[in-house]
Amino acid sequence: MTEHMPQEDAKTPNADMQHHIQSQLPAQELFSALGQSLQPDLLVHALTHRSFAHEHEGLPTNERLEFLGDAVLELVSTETLYKIHPDMNEGQLAKMRAKAVSEESLSAIARTKLHLGQYILLGHGEEESGGADKDSILCDTVEALIGAVFVEHGIDGARATVHQLIDDTLAEVATEGPALDWKTSVTVKAHQLGFGDPTYRMSVSGPEYAQVFTADLILTGTESVIGQGQASSKRKAQLVAAEAGWKALDDSETVKQLKREVSTI
Repeated sequence: MTEHMPQEDAKTPNADMQHHIQSQLPAQELFSALGQSLQPDLLVHALTHRSFAHEHEGLPTNERLEFLGDAVLELVSTETLYKIHPDMNEGQLAKMRAKAVSEESLSAIARTKLHLGQYILLGHGEEESGGADKDSILCDTVEALIGAVFVEHGIDGARATVHQLIDDTLAEVATEGPALDWKTSVTVKAHQLGFGDPTYRMSVSGPEYAQVFTADLILTGTESVIGQGQASSKRKAQLVAAEAGWKALDDSETVKQLKREVSTI
């Protein structure tokens, strides 16, 4: 028998607010997509973005569940890749896992499998700015739901949910080539074309609780930005910029311009 974790020890939210939220959620559709049901209070907890919690005193955010779900997701995806790719080394497996559980992949799952944007509880400002379709919020909420499934159903239930959500993605990433490691791939391509290493010029904007990192990719010895990425973390922004830069180096005019810059610097 699976040993379940105890329920979260966060403050009990206002009963009227909790009941109202629960009554508005078409939970059965979401449970079907997850392959598991959740207690109403735990479901609300998993769907509560910090912007909503800040506007409704007593509601806990989903950040602790997100932290837990991230660990469960990494464990199950690692276990799966280890079993189905016995011929691959650690580095290859790590790249595949990183791609499969990336913000890009999880936000796509949130949109196509869970239709999650309609369920997420957002504050007015975040909702008005399109928060229900932001990759970062969708990704975090998927992880929070996985964490909630683990809390209620233990590792066996969480494993089943993770398989239902990401097995298709795990199969796809094995065929994606450079997409598994954009930063390495853009470096290799730049060297093949005779350029120096990529460098990432970073900037950050927005309030402390919702910072946006911007990465501008420039090849050493040149001046032009060949790729730009924006994301909720420095690493993710650099990955987006690396992908854009890798694709830019397929353009012959861009390469010619870069070579002119090298010759004049």
